[in-house]
Parts: sequence; structure tokens; C-alpha cells
Amino acid sequence: MTTEPAAVPAAARRAPAGAAVLREDVTEAIRAAVVEELAAVGFARMSIEGIARRAGVGKTAVYRRWKSKLHLVLDLVGAFATDGLPVPATGSLYGDVRALLEVMSHVLRHPVASAVIPDLLVEAARNPEIADAVRGALLDGQRRLAEGIVAEAVGRGELPGSACPERALDLAIGPLYWRQVVVRDAVPAGYLDELARAVVAGLRAV
Repeated sequence: MTTEPAAVPAAARRAPAGAAVLREDVTEAIRAAVVEELAAVGFARMSIEGIARRAGVGKTAVYRRWKSKLHLVLDLVGAFATDGLPVPATGSLYGDVRALLEVMSHVLRHPVASAVIPDLLVEAARNPEIADAVRGALLDGQRRLAEGIVAEAVGRGELPGSACPERALDLAIGPLYWRQVVVRDAVPAGYLDELARAVVAGLRAV
């Protein structure tokens, strides 16, 4: 069983006195165990004990990093979401939408999208706290990118000032999520190009 290292002497460490020293390899092992545990038993039956067992660590190693299984899963979702990515800057609305679709298609191919997000959405329908947390983890980064794309397009005169970033997200991400996560179909050659053209046309038609 993997254990956390003993505390480093105060003179040899940079962290404040009393701070826990968290090994990155242990953190990554726990995150991998969460994906496996969710795929095996779902969010409702998932436990810190089961995660720790899969990761080969003690429960205390998990609780040092996250205070609950919800916080752990949301951290995992946030780690692969679009938060922190720069707004596309291709110089055209079509190019920016196409770049966003490329990023989102890659994100939705991640095991977290297929093994975790659908189960979390089921739990969110029953629990307002989970619903709010999942909405923030999934939408904040995507909304920021959509707002940036629309603002740049308005500034170039490609869209009217009334253009809605939320509509851009609906038009772009909805079809991708349906195809890749719900239906679990491959994205054929040219699909993202066609979808980008449809999104641009939809935004301009409003």
C-alpha cells in the first residue's frame, strides 16, 4: 500500500510550518481510481474507501486533498474542462468556432466525459447542490470561451451586438455531446467543418 511520505524537516521545506506534503504521483493515482470507481459503481455508490483501495493509499491520503467525494469528482471534471484555455484568435468567426469545436471534441473523447459526466447529471437531477456544482464545473470555462468568440466577432462586424454567447454554446456543444457522449458515435471527416458553418449561420440568423 502506498503511503504519504513522512514530514520533511522544517529547515528543508518551503511550505509553511505544519503544511502537508502531498505527492503528485499519489494525487494522480487517486484521480485515476475515481474514474475507475465511477465507471464500476456510479457516483451514488462510490465511496472514499473504495477509491483509496483502488489507488493503493489510505483514506487519509484522499481526505488530505478533498473533503468529500463530490469535491473530488468536481476537481476531476474541472481538470479536463475548458477552464483556463485561451479564447481562439483565428481572425474570423468561422475559424474561432471551428477551433472551439476541435477542443470540445477532444474533451468529450476523454474517459471522464463518457464514464463520469452522464452519471453526475443523473445525480444532479436529484440533488440541487450537485446540480449547481456540476453546472459551474462544466459551463464556466465554456461560457467564457463562447463570450470571447462572440465579442470578437461583434468587434469585427461579423455579428450584431445582440448576438448571444449562450446560443453559440447550444448550437456548438449540443450536437457534439449528443453524438460523442449519448449516442457514442465517431465524428466523421468533415463533421466539425459542417457544424462550424451551421453554428455561424445560426448566430447570424438571429
